Amino acid sequence: MIENPIGPYPGRQVFTGLNKDQNPCFAYLVTGRSPESRERKAVQMGDKIAIGPLGAIEYDPLRHYTAVLHDKATGILAVTNGIQTEAIFETYRLLFNVKTAPTGDYLEKVMEGAAAEPDSLHTPRIGAVITSHEGKHVSFVSIKRHDRPAQAFEVKMQKGSLTGISTYNGILETPGPFDPTPDLPRLDLEAVTAQEIAKYVFDISAATNQGQDIRVCTVGGVLTSAGWQMAIVNVHEK
Repeated sequence: MIENPIGPYPGRQVFTGLNKDQNPCFAYLVTGRSPESRERKAVQMGDKIAIGPLGAIEYDPLRHYTAVLHDKATGILAVTNGIQTEAIFETYRLLFNVKTAPTGDYLEKVMEGAAAEPDSLHTPRIGAVITSHEGKHVSFVSIKRHDRPAQAFEVKMQKGSLTGISTYNGILETPGPFDPTPDLPRLDLEAVTAQEIAKYVFDISAATNQGQDIRVCTVGGVLTSAGWQMAIVNVHEK
């Protein structure tokens, strides 16, 4: 059985790249050790996907947020683990509209402004964007740790390959911030559809903490001629 390349506890994780049909695609994974972290689900609402509570629970900006935001007209998509989603999306949509080449510098500035989460683990912010310039698809992934400036990395858009970044280093018992050096993890992807991508990442991320499945949800997406096609796997709906 293939396992998550980060390890049993990546925290939140995003992958971007190209599927076997050479269409831009992404996957977003949410895991959690505490009951509060696990009592969430992903919900599609028009052009965005939100991570929200299972029931009538008070809003918590560290647990409830817009994870994915996309645009059919431009094909631009942003995916993150928090408050930075909208800012990343609007930044790269502006660059697209004024025909300015997208670079990772813009992503780093937004991520630096978002800062690491103010929790006991100093949970890093992570984010990714998929856009295009002069007819070529471009993607960047980024992380903002509490102890380092924000870093962004351009993804090599290769057929059947996804490049990822996560909040934690994969250690279930004592999670620490993910270190993106020297290399980012990659997945060799046979999956083609959004549903296949979401299920694949969900399946390879199986892990338990004190007898409880730590997986919360996965989101998969593929950019087609009709726009972004999305799929969600929620553990509480299985």
